[in-house]
Amino acid sequence: MTTHEIKLFVDTQPFFRQISKVATNMGIEAFAVGGYVRDLLLDRDSKDLDIVVSANGLEFAEALSKELDAKEVHLFKNFGTAQLIHGDMEIEIVGARKESYRANSRNPEVENGTLQEDRERRDFTINALSLGLNENDFGEIIDPFHGIRDLKEKRIITPLDPTTTYSDDPLRMMRAIRFASQLGFQIEENSLKAIESQRERISIISQERITDELNKIILSPKPSIGFKLLFNTQLLHLIFPKMVELYGVEKRNGISHKDNFYHTLQVLDNVADRSEDLWLRWGAILHDIAKPDTKRFEKNHGWTFHGHEDRGAKMVPKIFKKLKLPLDGKMRFVQKMVKLHLRPITLSGDHVSDSGVRRLVFDAGDDLESLMKLCESDITSKNTRKVVRFLQNFERVRTKCLEVEEKDMLRNWEPPIGGAEIMEIFELVPGPEVGVLKTAIREAILDGKIDNNYDEAYAYLLEQAYEMGLHPKKTM
Repeated sequence: MTTHEIKLFVDTQPFFRQISKVATNMGIEAFAVGGYVRDLLLDRDSKDLDIVVSANGLEFAEALSKELDAKEVHLFKNFGTAQLIHGDMEIEIVGARKESYRANSRNPEVENGTLQEDRERRDFTINALSLGLNENDFGEIIDPFHGIRDLKEKRIITPLDPTTTYSDDPLRMMRAIRFASQLGFQIEENSLKAIESQRERISIISQERITDELNKIILSPKPSIGFKLLFNTQLLHLIFPKMVELYGVEKRNGISHKDNFYHTLQVLDNVADRSEDLWLRWGAILHDIAKPDTKRFEKNHGWTFHGHEDRGAKMVPKIFKKLKLPLDGKMRFVQKMVKLHLRPITLSGDHVSDSGVRRLVFDAGDDLESLMKLCESDITSKNTRKVVRFLQNFERVRTKCLEVEEKDMLRNWEPPIGGAEIMEIFELVPGPEVGVLKTAIREAILDGKIDNNYDEAYAYLLEQAYEMGLHPKKTM
């Protein structure tokens, strides 16, 4: 929007008039600030509204909540901030503040300040914009640091000296890179140099806050922009060194392998084109994470990375724990993507066996479509014909998977005879023999040795049990 269009827009939003009314009645100044104003200018939808007032923010919040008849109001007296929900808007209110930082603390010392000091403490000029909400400046943009110019020039720059800005609050380095990645902006040269020089300061920031910014970078339209900036400033070396190990090309006997760092970024961008799922994008980031550990040069085969999918899957829990990512079903989903990411490729040749497809459908379960998206994204060849050929092969695998699934119903499938029934047939107690027999039935069906029905499963069970010296205690 233009500044004129914003003024017209604000006039059509009743709650802005209600904010203005409360401010007038209390005799104070009120401004919408930061991301909401920036996003208005960029025509981006935003449901988070930050308001700064020239007085006690908690008192203003209580008065505004009554005016808006807000159902949810949260006062954080220790921080002098308040949050309230109005419709689909989440409104945060604070009094104007200034901050000072100690060298080894990530928590600033906050005290009351002027509106000018409040604007100066903002991280970037594009976030230091304000929207007047009083009668004398209602709907007008206040732009003390030329943030509108920087929006037009797609530039990220700090209001004050960047070295001080990043040293004071090192998370701003991650935020600068996140905005560059989300918006496709350039970080101003001095600011970029300051990030590199202050990168060690990131150590005072909690892992949770770092990972939150990292996830936002991963959810960018083109995440590689952010990762390249993290790498070039060497922040990535500090926050995710295992990923940095992917970087580089080694050459022996005139044979080199591809740079697995930049390959990973291309796969990540490809996945981003196909899905907004954060955890599938994490699958892209980690799909080759074990290649440095499994890299070998074999005389007759060149560079190999045998077993990197299995080793990578085993690494996922440790990486998730270190990055404070959830150790639940999301982590197990990423593990599955890493472990299975080569499977569809091995099935994409001219001949696709039923047993291979059957096992893929069973192992992938409800995540088969996500796995196929990852595998399609893993095609990063510059040879257009090769890419087209692989994608066509994957379509053949998809079709075969649908045919096998329709015939055998293998998603979330359990064999016709389970552990409890095996124990009953042979009068066994829980133990390894039960697991061996149950697994034997499952594998025989998946390999196509027997059909997926009770009678064939029971007959096969008796054969396997006899070889183990077991006999049924009663006729079934």
